[in-house]
Amino acid sequence: MDFGSFLAVPEIKIKVVTCRDIFQDKAMIENRFGEDYRDRSAVIKLDPADLKQLSVKKGDTVILKNSFGKIVVRAEESGYETPHRGIAYMPNSPWSNMLVSDETGGTGVPKFKDISVTVTTAKGEKVTELGF
Repeated sequence: MDFGSFLAVPEIKIKVVTCRDIFQDKAMIENRFGEDYRDRSAVIKLDPADLKQLSVKKGDTVILKNSFGKIVVRAEESGYETPHRGIAYMPNSPWSNMLVSDETGGTGVPKFKDISVTVTTAKGEKVTELGF
C-alpha cells in the first residue's frame, strides 16, 4: 500500500502579478502558437522559499486555481534577490488570463496585478493546452 497517496499535497496561497517579457513578446511575434511562446508564457516565477514549501523544483509543473479558472504551468525561481514570499510573477498571456476576473469595478480594466490563487504541485501533469 502506498501511504504517500494519503498525505496532503502542500498548497499555498499567493498573489500573482502579471508582467511583460521582451523575449516572450519576440516569441509571440514569431509564432503565437509555437513551443517557444508557450515555454516563455506558461510559467510562474516564485520566491525560492515558496518553491521549497511546495516541494517543487525549477521546471516542475504546478496547478494554479481560483474561482475564475484552473491552469497547469511550469514553476521557476524568480531570481530576485529581495524575498517576496506569497507574491509570484507571470507573463501576461492566455495562461495568466484564465485566472483573471471579468469584474473591472467600472474601470473597464481587469485586475492583472492582483490575482489571488492557490498553488499546488501538479505531479507531472502537462502544461495546460490552449483551445484554439
